[in-house]
Order: sequence, then structure tokens, then C-alpha cells
Amino acid sequence: MDSSQFFGISGIAYILAMVAYIAYLAFRNSTVGVIATTITAVGFVSQTIAFVMRGIEFYDLGQMGVMRAIPLTNLYESLVFFVWCLILGYLVIEWKYKNRSFGAFITPIAGMALAFIDISGMDKNIHPLIPALQSNWLLAHVTMSFIAYAAFAISFATGIMYLAVTTENKKSGAYIFWTVTLGIFAAVLIAMGIDFMAFKVAARSPEAFIQSYLFKATFRNASGIIALLSYFGAAGLVFLTWRYGHALKKLIESFSISQEILDDLTYKNIAIGFPIFTLGGLIFGAIWADQAWGKYWSWDPKETWSLITWFVYAFYLHARFLRGWRGNKIAIVAVVGFVCTIFTYLGVNLLLSGLHSYGGG
Repeated sequence: MDSSQFFGISGIAYILAMVAYIAYLAFRNSTVGVIATTITAVGFVSQTIAFVMRGIEFYDLGQMGVMRAIPLTNLYESLVFFVWCLILGYLVIEWKYKNRSFGAFITPIAGMALAFIDISGMDKNIHPLIPALQSNWLLAHVTMSFIAYAAFAISFATGIMYLAVTTENKKSGAYIFWTVTLGIFAAVLIAMGIDFMAFKVAARSPEAFIQSYLFKATFRNASGIIALLSYFGAAGLVFLTWRYGHALKKLIESFSISQEILDDLTYKNIAIGFPIFTLGGLIFGAIWADQAWGKYWSWDPKETWSLITWFVYAFYLHARFLRGWRGNKIAIVAVVGFVCTIFTYLGVNLLLSGLHSYGGG
């Protein structure tokens, strides 16, 4: 078996785990919870094996030394590593807090990332590093960036859960914010699933996927009626999330997840992710940019949005420590931060032009 087969096993495992965790959250069956954790662990082990094998394959191809034999040079590999970091972080949380409920909120993020890989048809082949990437800074910059992204993703999930637990008034800004955000997230995930079933895909690059396949079965359908129905369907899903958001609160509370635990997890993940992102994403990235392109900062779209993301999380820590913000306000900042992170990672590379290579798939 090669690395792609192990990656395939892990992908299937994470999607099954997502279903199992949601079932566990809905039916509160301990056996289902154990099954969900087991499936997640199997997927994580399989993905770890696959990543090591791909690293060996990359080293054999490039022969540029161990420090440069890190398979993180294109969109496919970066997404896979992001999911690996995310699942590792979740398993640590489940082990430490002895609570499986978080899986229903973490695994959908991993599932959406893997679904994007499958339906986009992005290139999964191993290619030699281009000159700009042939640097020992590759390991530090890229791995630290994605470790931070994974920490921010977990803070997003716990932030949403915190808002769900602490808001009751359906007309309050915090309640509307989290239900609309979660509803849109679910609508996007469902639309991508429909794309996969409709096209089975096969775009040659992420750009081709964006132009020809992404949301083509729903929001961007050639039929105006189907597109309109898709928007109505998404609006209906957001409305239902808003209308019955209190049910999620009851589910979370039934698993003895306190507001304090959710607030603590949100803070700790950002407190861990922020310095890693600052050092690896910005500082090491600037040093690498100077070596590759001759200047530390060029206001490339990726750099600009990385800085915006940094400011959002810096504001979170500043507001918490110096301004004394607590509760819904600070949780909303955590959620906004991850929205910026997603755009920094995917939106910029796929929708805007720039020096960074992930956009090329």
C-alpha cells in the first residue's frame, strides 16, 4: 500500500467518525461514543502512517535533505496536515477532559476539508520543490502555521459551543451571530457534498474547480430556478438553526460541558496558537520571503490577510487581559478570528493572485 491508500482510509474514517459523534450527541449512547473515538483514532493512525510514507517518497524524489523532505508544498498536502493537527488536538482534549461531545463540532471541520480535497480534483502527485521553496525554513514556517490553524479551528468550535450555551434570547446579537454562522457553515458543507455527488469530480486544479464545479450543483447552477431554490434552502437552514438553536444548548448541557470549560478551551487554544502563528507564520515567513524574493514584506494578499488574522487574535488576547472582556463578546472575536483564518488559508490562495504557491494546487 502507498500513502494515498492510507490517506483514503483516514478520510473515510473521519467522515464516519463525524456521523458517529453527531449520533452520540443526539442519542447519548456511550457505546456509540466509544465507536466514534475508536474510528477517529484509527483514522489518525492511518493518516500518520500515510504522512510518514509520503515524506519518504518526497525525500527519495528530491534528495534535498531531511529538513526539506516535508510534504507540505501544495494545497493537498497542507490540507491533509491541517486535518492531522486538528484531529491530534481534538484527541488530546477528549483524553484530558474525558468528554466526547466536542467531536461533533471538530470532526465536521475535518470532514469539510477532506470533502474539498475529493471534489476539487486537486493534484495529489509529488513534485520536486520549486527554487523558492528549497529552504530549511519550509519546515518551521509551514508546520508552525498549520499547528496554529488547527488550534484556531478548535477555538472556533468551542467558541460556537460557548455562545450556544450562554445565549437564550433569539433576538440578541450574540444568538443571531452564532446561529447564522453555524447555519452558513452547514449550508456550505451540504452544498459541497451535493457537488461531489453531482460531478464526482475532476477538475485539474483548485482554480478550475472554483470556476467550473464549486457550488455548480446548487448556488451557481446554470438553472436559475435551482440556484434560487438553493439560496432559499440555505436561508431555510439558517432560519431553522436560529429557530431551534436552544436545542443545541440543551444537548451540550446534557453532557455536563460547563461554560467555564468552553471558555477555558477557547482561550487556551488561542493562547497556544497565537505565539506559534506569530513566530512561525509571520516572523519565519518574513525571513523566508527575504531569502526567496529579496524582501521581508511585499503586501502579497496572503501576507496581508495573515496580518489581519494576527490582529484579530491579538485583539482577543488584549481584550481578555487588559480590557477584561469575558463571555459572549470575547467568544464572538474567537469565531471571527477563525473566519479570517479560513480566508487567509483558502480564500486568498484560490480567489486572489499572489506569490504563494498553494493557490496552484
